Amino acid sequence: MNLKSSSKLSSLPLKNIKIGDNFWTKYTKLVKDVIIPYQWDSLNDNIEGAEPSHCLNNFKIAAGEKEGEFGGAVFQDTDVAKWLEAVAFTLATTRDKALENLADSVIDLIGRAQDKNGYINTYFTIKEPNLRWTNLTEGHELYTAGHLIEAAVAYYDATAKDKFLNIMIRFADLICDTFGEKENQIHGYPGHQEIELALVKLYEVTKNKKYLDSAKYFLDERGKLPNYFLEEEKTEKFKRIFPEFKNYTPLYSQSHLPVREQTTAEGHAVRAVYMYCAMADISYEYEDKELLKACKTLWNNIVNKRMYITGGIGSSGLLERFTTDYDLPNDINYSETCASIGLALFGLRMTKITKEASYMDIVERALYNTVLAGIAMDGKGFFYVNPLEVWPESCIERTSKEHVKPVRQKWFGVACCPPNIARTLASLGQYIYLADNNSLYVNLFISNETIVEFEDKQVNLVMETNFPNDNNINIHLTSELEKEIILALRIPFYAENYTVFLNDQTYKFEIDKGYAIIKGKFKNDKIEIKFDSTAKFIYANPLVRADSGKVAITKGPLVYCLEEADNKDNLSAIFVDTLVSPVEKYNEELFGGTTVVTLQGKRISNKNWNDDNLYGTQKPIYEDTILKAVPYCYWGNRKHGEMAVWLKTLI
Repeated sequence: MNLKSSSKLSSLPLKNIKIGDNFWTKYTKLVKDVIIPYQWDSLNDNIEGAEPSHCLNNFKIAAGEKEGEFGGAVFQDTDVAKWLEAVAFTLATTRDKALENLADSVIDLIGRAQDKNGYINTYFTIKEPNLRWTNLTEGHELYTAGHLIEAAVAYYDATAKDKFLNIMIRFADLICDTFGEKENQIHGYPGHQEIELALVKLYEVTKNKKYLDSAKYFLDERGKLPNYFLEEEKTEKFKRIFPEFKNYTPLYSQSHLPVREQTTAEGHAVRAVYMYCAMADISYEYEDKELLKACKTLWNNIVNKRMYITGGIGSSGLLERFTTDYDLPNDINYSETCASIGLALFGLRMTKITKEASYMDIVERALYNTVLAGIAMDGKGFFYVNPLEVWPESCIERTSKEHVKPVRQKWFGVACCPPNIARTLASLGQYIYLADNNSLYVNLFISNETIVEFEDKQVNLVMETNFPNDNNINIHLTSELEKEIILALRIPFYAENYTVFLNDQTYKFEIDKGYAIIKGKFKNDKIEIKFDSTAKFIYANPLVRADSGKVAITKGPLVYCLEEADNKDNLSAIFVDTLVSPVEKYNEELFGGTTVVTLQGKRISNKNWNDDNLYGTQKPIYEDTILKAVPYCYWGNRKHGEMAVWLKTLI
């Protein structure tokens, strides 16, 4: 059955993309050799000084191969699911028999832990076997299933092995039989969205429409009255898992309204953007214009009123959630790494459907800033929370800043972010290009070699650039194409004097939805993109109260920050002179090569104060100072200290 009247764009197979980029390879080269092995040790509780994972131990207990009690959070299984997905994406680009065998052994273990009816969840198998499906509000059974399904689909795509896929098909079949509109089914939906987008992926690989229908059911049912979660709390078998969920509000799980009626991003940020991903998928598959309109409305609310300049979302440390328009505090925000990954996935889907470049502007911002800040440059430390201002001494437990960690952690008791970063870095290629039958869209400027297939013809593409440190992008295409195709080159919102050269001649392009359109058969052609994107002062809307009278610095997609390592302590005493333009200089040694931005400013001196004088009538003494700003994504990779993105200005 053909559900769609128009095609959407698709990501290219990861096996066709080989990334070799000065900026990104610092991280992507770590995935196979450092990040995956490190996280394997974490999943096995072998990292000294790190919080235990319990993850693989739980599966061994659930499989009857060990004795013991369940350890960790109710959703602990998802850590190994995302690790397996990262492995799958890695194997898609670089086959490694030892790594594949290791993954196969984990898949075998998951299969042995599976119930006879297809059910998989170590928490409920070990700890609460009689309470399955009785606490959808907090139990995360469907969330966990979703991540396992995503991993299984990715592993099948990478290896063509179907064991993991078949394991998860059995579980998905159970879910489809358990939930639905029939009288003997549960008329509920997940407390933490994820199963919806996973079922869409399962449909795409199996072509079994019942998975698509179940994903749509979960979305359609959400927000109906009476609220399922509030009613569930009244049932005899309901057992509270999270004490903080007492006095539960449906706003937290985006179940306060039917999804098509939601106009503002509410509640837990990760739950929200995962749901929006599924909404975008289902809107396309069912040609649901009302659902797509809701996606656009929610996207606009996020990026125009509830998103940090770094692409971070979720401003409240309490319950990791959205609050209200323009409420964007810098030193107590949450901005979970997973939330920005979800935002990037949402934006990628919207780009595929609408073919509008503006969505990729935000995807790029999230990837280059919050997502990368979430991992240390050695691949062995992680931020769950991504503040825009840090004074380490004030990040004290049992205070409003206890969630803010001034140094990256080896691991977390709740460790959803580290393997999520791993799978994102391993699948970076999915964002660079999108294609349909006669078009190739270039979204990100990342050096790579790629094979693109149009019908029975192959296009070989090589992109070379030192972006974002400079803004020259060279693309060489060779092919035996017999028909003309469209090459759509993204024009970033920050690009000035955007120029395209075809075989060294200026090309007069048309613009379609933010893309420069180039047409040709591209037998052996060179395309060069040039634009200006210097370091700039950026101001916030006056309604963003936290940033009034302050300025940030950006260069292209990169947001910059001051660190104590370069600017001494007490960054709050610094004022930037915005009448003097920022000065850029490339430093080959710092962070493996990066552009440093120098600023003119003043600093309030403490010369007329003493330590015993908290308040006084003396006026501030301002001293001239030179300030050094570095990309936000790199902060915290040197000495421990203060950091700030938004800086006070001299008026």
